[in-house]
Amino acid sequence: MEFAEATAVTPDPSTPGTYRGAVAPGWDIAGNANGGYLLSIAARAMTHASGRPDPVTLTAHYLSPGKPGPLRIETELVKAGKRFGAVRALMRGPEGEDKAVLAVLGTFGDLDPSASADSPTSMHSPPPDLPPLEECVPMRRVAMSDESGPPDFMHNIHLALHPDDAGFMAGERSGIARMRGWFSLRHDQTIDTIGLLTAVDSFPPTIFNLGLPVGWVPTVELTAHVRARPAPGALRCAFTTRFVTGGFLEEDGEVWDSTGTLVAQSRQLALLPRA
Repeated sequence: MEFAEATAVTPDPSTPGTYRGAVAPGWDIAGNANGGYLLSIAARAMTHASGRPDPVTLTAHYLSPGKPGPLRIETELVKAGKRFGAVRALMRGPEGEDKAVLAVLGTFGDLDPSASADSPTSMHSPPPDLPPLEECVPMRRVAMSDESGPPDFMHNIHLALHPDDAGFMAGERSGIARMRGWFSLRHDQTIDTIGLLTAVDSFPPTIFNLGLPVGWVPTVELTAHVRARPAPGALRCAFTTRFVTGGFLEEDGEVWDSTGTLVAQSRQLALLPRA
């Protein structure tokens, strides 16, 4: 299922401000939906509620795992200004369970390039230095070397990791809490500003390269800043962690498009599961 269909929502005519969607099959990791993908579904509903086409900044708190199946998203328009609209949303699982999955507060606007053509620009950091796409290590191919196979999620996206950051799959850690690589959707699908919200949460955890005894790190909170609509082509991404303390870690992310434009940034607080 393509990304636009897998994140689609429809208004619930019986409840104003409520939208229906679903966690589509194949967008999960070990039975739980990817966090960025869940945020993309919520953002589809929130853009509709705001009347604006693009997310600008979103802060999401993850309350329970998103299982494949129906979802409903309850939205509230907090503010409708001249340039931006602010929306609050609560994502819930299937009726009957009524479990809260995700709580989000976001600001939405119009990131048409013409609107910011005259804005001043100052860049103090370049895009991440990556080898050409064909010289990076496809995540799906590496994951297939494990008997359990890759997560289902990896069948819908394409990740190609920097060779220096891919050794963890073979038990060779770089010792640097960093993941860099290329991101795209399978079948050359267009990535819009909603798709960027999935991109910022698609890479393996940075601490896999530290060799800590963890299998995965669940997201507690994810903040995403969308800076521009991406140009066609694969996205150049980099994620780093500086501190692993008190059972938590942060991941700071940058996403650049094929023209070298910074299109998104992220910060995630993740949990180190107890042994």
